[in-house]
Amino acid sequence: MSIARSSFYYRPGIKNADQMKVDADLVDRIEAICLEFPRYGYRRVTRQLQHEGWMVNHKKVLRLMQESDLLCQVKRKWVKTTDSSHRFPRYPNLIKGMVINRLNQVWIADITYIRIKTGFVYLVAILDAYSRRVIAYAVSTGIDTALTLEALRMAIAERRPSPDVIHHSDQGVQYASIEYIDELKHHGFEISMARTGNPYENAMMESFFKTLKYEEVYLYEYDTLEDVVTRLPYFIEEVYNQKRLHSALNYQSPNDFEESLLNQQNIVPPHRTLLTLSVQS
Repeated sequence: MSIARSSFYYRPGIKNADQMKVDADLVDRIEAICLEFPRYGYRRVTRQLQHEGWMVNHKKVLRLMQESDLLCQVKRKWVKTTDSSHRFPRYPNLIKGMVINRLNQVWIADITYIRIKTGFVYLVAILDAYSRRVIAYAVSTGIDTALTLEALRMAIAERRPSPDVIHHSDQGVQYASIEYIDELKHHGFEISMARTGNPYENAMMESFFKTLKYEEVYLYEYDTLEDVVTRLPYFIEEVYNQKRLHSALNYQSPNDFEESLLNQQNIVPPHRTLLTLSVQS
């Protein structure tokens, strides 16, 4: 009859009661995931459900999220925060085109701002480029070398890396200053910098900052420095590092990804404690 098999078997208005209950439970769980991760798209929601044992594909999740108006609308915006007008030496980009295949091979560092009622608070963070894990961060009401140095020293104390780490940043004065460069050289780091005015050469950190702002800062509307100090450690440690699924990590969280690597190498994963948020006023 030249019709699809699905059309032949279709019976309008007929749905198994058990299946209706499963779908209702599935929608409830999707809503809970979207409440915890408001900027998750249907692909990440699908992977989270599959991690939890749900037998569901992305097409069904997309349909249910459309029907329940749960699809997020993300606006993309980039704000320049780097002061690269300085007299300090600049270094070439060592990681462009590089295949990153191990922990502590490349660290990415950058600074962003968080708006509060009385002005701005500045956040500096350092990521491990392989696992996407935030390994250090610090906040301050001022933006200077002391802030970036605080995060760098925290990362070194946390990871205890070998002297072959490539430290990648922009060409901002906080990263090019004599004090910061001396600290890197003292620990045997190689120094890499993105070109001026090209955020795409530091895209991994830009992606983290976008996630932080859209999934945390903009939703909770930080008013004071105390709000930042209270909320940031929870989001970075408990949500981003511990729970948030990354497509680049085969939909694992950074902590799970690192632990799986250590298990493959027969290394007992370390007991993780929350990083202490450094605050400078």
